[in-house]
Amino acid sequence: MINRICHLPTSQSFFLFGPRQTGKSTLVDHKLGRVAWKIDLLMTDVFLRYVKHPDQFRREALEKIEKEGIRWIIIDEVQRVPDLLNEVHHLIEGTHCLFALTGSSARKLRRGGVNLLAGRAVQRRLFPFVYKEIADTFSLMDILQFGSLPGVYGRRPETQMDILKAYAETYLTEEIQAEALVRNIGGFSRFLELAASQFGELVSYTAIGRECQVPTRTVQSYYEILEDTLIGLQLRPWSKSLRKRLVSHPKFYFFDMGVTNSLNRQLTAPPDPVRTGRLFEQWIILETYRMLNYLGSEAGLFFWRTNHGAEVDLIIEKHGAPIGAFEIKSASHISGTHLSGLRAFREDYPDVPLHVVAQVENPFRLEDVQVLPWKTYVESLEAYLSA
Repeated sequence: MINRICHLPTSQSFFLFGPRQTGKSTLVDHKLGRVAWKIDLLMTDVFLRYVKHPDQFRREALEKIEKEGIRWIIIDEVQRVPDLLNEVHHLIEGTHCLFALTGSSARKLRRGGVNLLAGRAVQRRLFPFVYKEIADTFSLMDILQFGSLPGVYGRRPETQMDILKAYAETYLTEEIQAEALVRNIGGFSRFLELAASQFGELVSYTAIGRECQVPTRTVQSYYEILEDTLIGLQLRPWSKSLRKRLVSHPKFYFFDMGVTNSLNRQLTAPPDPVRTGRLFEQWIILETYRMLNYLGSEAGLFFWRTNHGAEVDLIIEKHGAPIGAFEIKSASHISGTHLSGLRAFREDYPDVPLHVVAQVENPFRLEDVQVLPWKTYVESLEAYLSA
């Protein structure tokens, strides 16, 4: 089993959220399976029993705790029966039992006024593999093509394609439908295809709504659903003003390159410099975001753009100020022509360190910009984000 760097508490109840096939159940079973009683709400009979009578879970749990000395209880896909959290709350208060609660969506819990056990259970997220977890077998081109979902990574290409096609064509739509998050599944499916084709670009809710034949506000809600279910990340433009950040156009990245390629029907497409560049940017941003979450860092991620179109791909902010600006290029040769966005950024923020992350062999300086091989960048993320 590949060792995951997601830290799970050993003496406190926790939620573990993440998209399907990121390995939540495998990780929790590996850590706790020998000492835990497990409830899998994906099993129809288990789901029906507790959705009808959530109080039955409390009675069964008390029997396990008092008679068998069970110390941990695992509930998989807890968002399917939110009322169980009231029973969990009662058991945490009245016993010494601890709970591991996994789910692929926090939206139904958070927005449905559900008991989220405030102060009684911490929250963790699990993502597809990061570089540090698979460094020994890592292939950048494979990751850009097929992503790093645990159920996909390391398998034969034809198997990877089958899984990713099913994920994109079936799971994403069915997951949203099962959560009762949208009513117009046809409109949502059209939106998914369009959002995937425009990954990493500025999002225009109005233009996408026109293409999908749904209202602009509905498009905004679709993006919120993807972010709430951890299927994607909205990157907002950096501004000192929080209000300006919230009203400006964001960029959107799906949570995995393989899923992006599958939605775009590009899993078997030959390498293309433009598409490779966009996927490389997506991977660097996702890798940074995943490590930020795993480290519990207080840093924030943004991009920067002027009214005249000058742009920097990634700004890392901490405590209200930028601490690093990063241009992301898949090129193996970096010259002054790649620095225009960073030069414009330097005029507003002369003291912020400037970087280019690229497919170069060794680090070097160009003007006042540090050019980094991608491997150097990802290997230094832990130290950089923890500083």
